[in-house]
Amino acid sequence: MTDIRENNRRIVLASRPEGAPTPNNFRLEDVALPNVQEGEVLLRTVYLSLDPYMRGRMNDAPSYAPPVNIDEVMVGATVCQVARSRHPDFAEGDWVLGYGGWQLYSLSNGADLIQLGKNPKNPSWALGILGMPGFTAYMGLLDIGRPKSGDTLVVAAATGPVGATVGQLGKLNGCRVVGIAGGPEKADYATRVLGFDICLDHKDPNFTSKLSEACPKGIDIYFENVGGKVFDAVLPLLNVGARIPLCGLVSQYNATRLPDGPDRLSLLMATILVKRIKMQGFIIFDDYGHRYGEFSKEMSALVTSGKIQYREQIVEGLENAPEAFIGLLEGKNFGKLVVHLNNQS
Repeated sequence: MTDIRENNRRIVLASRPEGAPTPNNFRLEDVALPNVQEGEVLLRTVYLSLDPYMRGRMNDAPSYAPPVNIDEVMVGATVCQVARSRHPDFAEGDWVLGYGGWQLYSLSNGADLIQLGKNPKNPSWALGILGMPGFTAYMGLLDIGRPKSGDTLVVAAATGPVGATVGQLGKLNGCRVVGIAGGPEKADYATRVLGFDICLDHKDPNFTSKLSEACPKGIDIYFENVGGKVFDAVLPLLNVGARIPLCGLVSQYNATRLPDGPDRLSLLMATILVKRIKMQGFIIFDDYGHRYGEFSKEMSALVTSGKIQYREQIVEGLENAPEAFIGLLEGKNFGKLVVHLNNQS
């Protein structure tokens, strides 16, 4: 039988943030382990995914998913091992992808679990390149972006798990890829390791002019996951018939009001009209969940063959999740951010 702690440790939402979250918005607590009923499994979390969307779930506002309630466990995808099972389809020791959130143990009736096998080679990758971020990049670019050979593709957050995958898929489809990242180290990684044609630092005071120079034929696809000043620089460079897959706006997640400056909505609407631009938001599992099998097969082959490179940043210990998450929203991560939970200590 798998060794199990005497209690469960979890991080709950202690208060709703106003602007950027702080450590005081989270609370670490110990509670009793849940009882396993017939048809359920007790899961021991090994890896926890940290993702920008979690910031929106901390707000009590209408969205595509309900908010986390005060004193509830913070949401998040998890890679777990089955610690106890009273479910016919799962045995102790099985690895699964689930949604147990920020805690060492969780219960499931199995409906939300994906089997990862008895001994997966890189189990944490199910939270990144072979999970939600990779799936987002794959469907957003190929189904909405519709890349063609010779297109200019611009992608923000270029070394994050979504952006890095988008850019590499773009190169495989014959695009000229221009990345946008935060800092020279990330920009160098995007060109040297990921194979982007060029990568710009959005912190550069001359960023807007450099983006224009990097896109002499305009922009055919802009993969949007940042918003803010990056989109302001992209907008005038969009070509007729440009496509914009929209999966996130991380620069706006901590905002408490609209940005200062003139109202640019009319400019945006006019540009969409005159240039016949397709801008489509999407929620990956809501819109494309039925195509996960297709993605998994294709992306696994690309990663195995070395055609897609992948980078993780692993943080040790559940107690360090809040600080790591706050840093993620500030762009301090380099690659897919995952927390490793060693819950036998």
